[in-house]
Amino acid sequence: MPSDRRPGKHIRVLLAEDQGMMRGALALLLGMEPDIEVVAQVPAGDAIVDAALTHRPDVALLDIELPGLSGLDAAAELRDQVPDCRVLILTTFGRPGYLRRAMEAGAAGFLVKDGPVEELAVAVRRVLTGETVIDPALAAAALSAGPNPLTAREREVLNASSDGATVADVSARLHLSESTVRNYLSSAIGKTGTRNRTEALREARQQGWL
Repeated sequence: MPSDRRPGKHIRVLLAEDQGMMRGALALLLGMEPDIEVVAQVPAGDAIVDAALTHRPDVALLDIELPGLSGLDAAAELRDQVPDCRVLILTTFGRPGYLRRAMEAGAAGFLVKDGPVEELAVAVRRVLTGETVIDPALAAAALSAGPNPLTAREREVLNASSDGATVADVSARLHLSESTVRNYLSSAIGKTGTRNRTEALREARQQGWL
């Protein structure tokens, strides 16, 4: 038996994935590992912290795109409220910006979903020993892409305008003046090299900056 397996202790895992079929498949496959036990499954980001506080997992596997709260935001909350729980981010989209945000949120690993479940199981064991596990291709892409150029406020304003909201709507939502909202949007458009806020929003999402 490989030395990284610890049959004497089950690793307690929380799984957050909004697609029921994917969530069930991952839980089933991970549960077949001799030292891993999936103790909680949640379909939405805003259920993650409560589930972690209830079940006290050793490792949380979080999708990024979740209803209610993103996996990245949930990772930051887990860091503050359940610091003993290590976080592995799983995503379909290997975007460099996502990786940087995951590390800033305190995640211990970042993997794309198309890898074999055996690699995921090994990653679960490795992060529990204190290692950081990152998909090699994504790590290289993140280094070449550079840091997120958008400030926290620029990201907030872009997100607030994502549903077609007017400047006045965003102003009311964020309690900012309309001129301030326009300034942030203009800055975000310039930094993304786009022509308008719709293109800026699309580019920022594509790069994983939001």
